[in-house]
Amino acid sequence: MSRPGARAAVGILATLALVAVPAAAGPTAVADDRRAPAADASAVRHWNAVATQTISASLGAMHPSGQVALWHGLVSAAVHNAVAGIEGRYALYKWKARGPATASPEAAAVTAAHRTLVAWFPASQTRLDAEYTASLARIPDGAAERQGIAYGERAAEHIVRLREGDGRFEPVEYTAAPEPGVWRPTPPAHQPYLDVWLGTVRPLLLTSPDQVRPGPPPALTSARYARDVNEVKTMGVKGGSGRTAHQTETALFFGGNLLVQFQTAFRDHAARHRLGIADTARLFAAVNTSAADAVIASWDSKLHYGFWRPISAVQLADTDGNPATDAVPGWQPLLVTPPHPDYVSGHAAVAAAVLRTAAGVLGTARLDLYVRSEATSTTRHYAHADRFNQDMVDARVWGGIHFRSADLAGCHAGNRIGDWALGHYFQPLRTSGPPMSRPARPAHTPPLSRAALPKCPR
Repeated sequence: MSRPGARAAVGILATLALVAVPAAAGPTAVADDRRAPAADASAVRHWNAVATQTISASLGAMHPSGQVALWHGLVSAAVHNAVAGIEGRYALYKWKARGPATASPEAAAVTAAHRTLVAWFPASQTRLDAEYTASLARIPDGAAERQGIAYGERAAEHIVRLREGDGRFEPVEYTAAPEPGVWRPTPPAHQPYLDVWLGTVRPLLLTSPDQVRPGPPPALTSARYARDVNEVKTMGVKGGSGRTAHQTETALFFGGNLLVQFQTAFRDHAARHRLGIADTARLFAAVNTSAADAVIASWDSKLHYGFWRPISAVQLADTDGNPATDAVPGWQPLLVTPPHPDYVSGHAAVAAAVLRTAAGVLGTARLDLYVRSEATSTTRHYAHADRFNQDMVDARVWGGIHFRSADLAGCHAGNRIGDWALGHYFQPLRTSGPPMSRPARPAHTPPLSRAALPKCPR
């Protein structure tokens, strides 16, 4: 498997020569009082789809690591900065360089996406260059386009440089001996711990990977642990389970790539709700950086606690010291167990972080999401985020790959990440003048109360 990002230090400066444009205003350019050119938000949605395709092609569509969230977070942050720095309505992500108000936000957005993707996925450059040429062809030639390209280049360069030395692909080792309660490679492939470095990489929003680390998983001798084991043994087994047909379909539905599901769902949501270019870029940046940090926080917890998976716990229950559990040596889960520890659930953490952040950004927990699963080739409509969180927690138990305690702890950690994102990043700016774009919904939605934000199941 290729290692995206390993060659990023080739430098984005090399990619900047792909399109020759006149120099833009300096790093502290001040927007004038002229209105920005009309911008089509489909440019942001299209390049989110391009990013999804590029990342999936590099990692594999069903890659069981959380890497995909990190790359989406970084690309989306660059696109947000490129747009918000021109539109002037939302705070930039760890940057202060505003662009000229007369620049094309579309040109800035597609350039920022193109440059970051080429920097981190150079093997895809030919296809990315073709997409970029086609995108620029849809933008009128002239000074606005040239200014947008130049500012988009700077936005991409800033993100690439910001992430230098962030710990990606560092040789972090997992060395715990496989004793009762401790993770070990699982059947059928017995793969080693995948992408251990994700637990130590520098977060995008949080101050450290362990900022939202929960307390430890239930003790092996506890009643709660026994409930977890016995539930997953019955409800998560591959054959002869206590699941209904709907519960089995739910487990399979969330057995694929959650980040791909979210990208597709939010592209559709932004289009149907006619979000403007600034709101669309902000939405993707907020949810994807939150997802990236949910992965980092989950991998931190996995690395710190190293708790074994249900397949090991059920097959080796005679070693856990708990009289309320019984070993089933040939037990198999419905889904293939991913090659990293149980606690906490990355899927549950990502779902909670994304939905909490999205609700805060959109001003409602009734998210109206159509979610597609490549694993089942079906689509579900989720009117409310709480229903999604409930299904996600249940699905990982019914799939036989997580204990309920790991799902709930992941969900609560994800909520804390969402709260941190909403409180520290992507906030509306108070301006005296009219907004430069005209989204269908109000630009400054009132903040939701904590009680109105999505919650985790009990």
